Amino acid sequence: MLLVDDSPTFLEQARAWLSRESDIEVVGSAVSGDEAIALVKQLNPRVVLMDIAMPGMNGLEATRRLKLLAGPPLVMMVSLDGDPAHRTAAAAAGADGFLCKADFAAAVLSTLRALCRESNEPPAEPGAA
Repeated sequence: MLLVDDSPTFLEQARAWLSRESDIEVVGSAVSGDEAIALVKQLNPRVVLMDIAMPGMNGLEATRRLKLLAGPPLVMMVSLDGDPAHRTAAAAAGADGFLCKADFAAAVLSTLRALCRESNEPPAEPGAA
């Protein structure tokens, strides 16, 4: 999994939370959409957890570009705001799921696992992206 957010605090907390799970491996993190695209090409993660609002290329545009790649990753958008307009914009950009940051601790694991099941892919094995 690749984590993408312009907040170092969120990246650190998300990595710590997700790293406790044996079936999830965080392979890297990025602070911008441009960096996310470069790392996806390099690391080929199965899932990208993408912040919707970042300076420069935002998560929506980065998601659009990622979904044009051959064998694109699953993208779960995260946002501080669970506004329906953000959910609609994320879906229009090609995101496979959406999660409000306020619900992260309570919902991220079940949401990620459901996303992987729906895509007919199991969650990442240890040592996989």
